[in-house]
Amino acid sequence: MEIIEDDLTGPAMRALLERHARGMLENSPPDACHFLDLSGLQVPEVTVWSIWDDGSLAGCGALREIDGRHGEVKSMRTADDHLGKGVGRKMLEHIVAVASSRGYRRLSLETGNGPSFEAAVHLYRSSGFEPCGPFDQYTESEFSRYLTLDLVDASGPVGSTAAEAPSAVDGGTS
Repeated sequence: MEIIEDDLTGPAMRALLERHARGMLENSPPDACHFLDLSGLQVPEVTVWSIWDDGSLAGCGALREIDGRHGEVKSMRTADDHLGKGVGRKMLEHIVAVASSRGYRRLSLETGNGPSFEAAVHLYRSSGFEPCGPFDQYTESEFSRYLTLDLVDASGPVGSTAAEAPSAVDGGTS
């Protein structure tokens, strides 16, 4: 698998982001949908990557800089035909590595509650992310879950001892 910084112009990437948006809207209350649309992914503080497997788009993920010490995982999505192949874990490892190299001390994310988000939550928790309260612009919500990873105390590669997240569900982060 190859991860590249994506300029968001390719039709496969745009289709995957549209699938991500539909999934978030279908599985989240309207007031709890925090995914970034295309214009939100194209701002300077956001870096987006695509992950490719033998020429096929397998997934995507993004990193948003909150400030010089804190980043946010955004737009994690695995293409349906690549579920269960370790795509999400590989992308998350990449995002954590980039966040660490940028000097961030903390990496956080917001995701949903319910069956469609369980695989994503399992991936994050098995990778060392711990529950936290709302951060940055987020507020308390019965639907949202907030997780964070202390990059200063993180030891070893992300998920180095944990099993891959269940593949039956394709949830994600906003």
